[in-house]
Amino acid sequence: MYEQIDISEDSGVTTITLNRPEKMNALAGHMRRDLAEALETAGSDRNVHVVVITGAGRAFCAGGDVAAMADLIERRDADEFSRLLGSARRVVTAIRQMTKPVIASVNGPAAGAGCNLAFACDLRIAATTATFSQSFSKVGLHPDWGGTYFLPRLVTPNKACEMFFLGEAIGAEEAHRLGILNFVVAPDELTAETRKLAERLREAPAIALGSAKQAVYMSQAAELEEMLRYETEAQMRCFESQDGAEGVRAFLEKRQAKFTGR
Repeated sequence: MYEQIDISEDSGVTTITLNRPEKMNALAGHMRRDLAEALETAGSDRNVHVVVITGAGRAFCAGGDVAAMADLIERRDADEFSRLLGSARRVVTAIRQMTKPVIASVNGPAAGAGCNLAFACDLRIAATTATFSQSFSKVGLHPDWGGTYFLPRLVTPNKACEMFFLGEAIGAEEAHRLGILNFVVAPDELTAETRKLAERLREAPAIALGSAKQAVYMSQAAELEEMLRYETEAQMRCFESQDGAEGVRAFLEKRQAKFTGR
């Protein structure tokens, strides 16, 4: 369907793979737009319960293709550059607005836009070989893809400044220590462990998970009273759902609940 984005679906789990391995999955051409479309489609598909984003080859995503950006600067094509930024906003918005969990499965370097693509996801699992860098300052550009929103919420302000100012990469173990990553696994275990995580989320009650995801991100800019109102509304939706009834029955009957997303 897309030239440099691969999509696979398996039992409610959609995996979107950035597929430009010869360039470390650096974003060029229509990749941003295609990724946005793929995420928007997955977000609106009732048969999709979990989305995984990963990269082909040895990298997750090296960020924007610097050669392509140099060409835009040489031609002073501000309109095209603005269009690319708009596509990036679509990607981040699609991840955050969908009610389904989105997992970044980081198999190698995640730099610049690739780093912030991972940060936009709800959960992050990475191989020990993964690295994360806010490399924008090294090419004289400003962080984008939501990096200035995500990173200061993941780490302390001074650490965010360090990463933005110096552009140096940190390894997976350091990222885990800082709270950036949820899980770190051996490279040869990443695919299997990502699948296990996705299956756990797939079997969870979709309405409850979706509402909790929205609440987490709402809370970063909301007052307590607003969150209390939202929690009441969300809890009522769960209370009235088939999954809510099934979960309570299963608990009382001491068995595994079978959620259907309804």
